[in-house]
Formats: sequence, C-alpha cells, structure tokens
Amino acid sequence: MTDAPEQIGHVLRASTSGFDFGTRGNHINEQHSFGSFVFTQVAGDGVPCFAIGLIYAIRISDDPFVRELVMAEALDPSALMDQRQNRLIPIETMVLNVGYSYADGTIVHSMPPRPPLSLTPVYLLEHDMVLAFVQRTDFFRIVLNAGEVPSDDLLAASIRHCGMFYTSETEKARFLVRCGQQVARLLTHDLRRVQHIITLIRG
Repeated sequence: MTDAPEQIGHVLRASTSGFDFGTRGNHINEQHSFGSFVFTQVAGDGVPCFAIGLIYAIRISDDPFVRELVMAEALDPSALMDQRQNRLIPIETMVLNVGYSYADGTIVHSMPPRPPLSLTPVYLLEHDMVLAFVQRTDFFRIVLNAGEVPSDDLLAASIRHCGMFYTSETEKARFLVRCGQQVARLLTHDLRRVQHIITLIRG
C-alpha cells in the first residue's frame, strides 16, 4: 500500500463487512478518529490484498484497576498516567469495510474477498492513498446502506477527513461539491436526509 504507513493497532475480530482492532491507550492520536481511513491485510497466501475501512466507533472499556481509581478520593497523577499507558484492556475501534486494494494500486469499492486474521496489524491509510481511493465515490452507497453504523455522520466525517488532504482550496471545493452531488443522486427520494448530510459536511 505505502512505504511507511503508521501502525495503530491489531485486529481483534473480523468479517468481510468490517473488523474491530485494539490499540494501546498511548497510541491514539488525532488521526485515529471517527471517519478516518484505515487498512489491514486480508487472509490468504496469494496476491496481497488489503481491506480499506472507515472508523465508525471507538470504545474505551474499564478494567478492575480503573474502577478502583474512580472510587479513590484523590487520583495519584503517576497512577493515572501509568494506567493510561499500560492499561490491561485495549482501546477497541470498530471499522466498516468500504473497499479493498491490491499491491499494484488497483482499488475496488466493495467488500474485501476475505476478512483479516486476528492480530493482523492495522494501519492508517496515508494521504495519497486516501485521495486515490476517493477519486470515485462508489463507496458512498456502502456507508449509506450500512445499518450497524451512524451512516450519515460517518459519511460526512469521512468526506471532511478527505478534504483536509487537499492542498489547493479550489481542488478541495471541487471535491466537496462532487461529494454533495453524489449524495443527492443516491438519496434523490429523501431530500431531508440529503440536506442533513450536506450540513454535516460543511461542519
């Protein structure tokens, strides 16, 4: 996919429609956010294939030590920092698959042929690959039809995320207009929903 992508976790569980991955608490940053693009290699010994997905939920579960700290009258800063960096339970992130790619750069906007295996590394999709992926907007339909995710918010967040990578304001504006037009085409019988998504895109 890229020469040096940023690894942000390992797969916990997966299907062809999406996967969950775990991350250490101190390895989460502003790019590891709702609507960000990530990828991981799917199972198989043939030609390398990578599932591309959107982060649609991030869950921070408690553990016994957190419960003890919450009940303390005063939190020890060193204990708090240690717990965040060395927590026993990973931060769990849920991903909706919106496409897949091969090592030669071929991109398909559909569910990957196979899920990734547990403990497969997960990476942030780098800027150039994000922009290559959104040259077509076929994946919009996948997001809008996904019942298990906040689809309108997720699509708008992913579009805003992509917009940040355009260095030219003119190109960014063209991209946003193209996205708005595609949303309107897909939801031609639900103008209220179209307006809601466009409002979310504008921020």
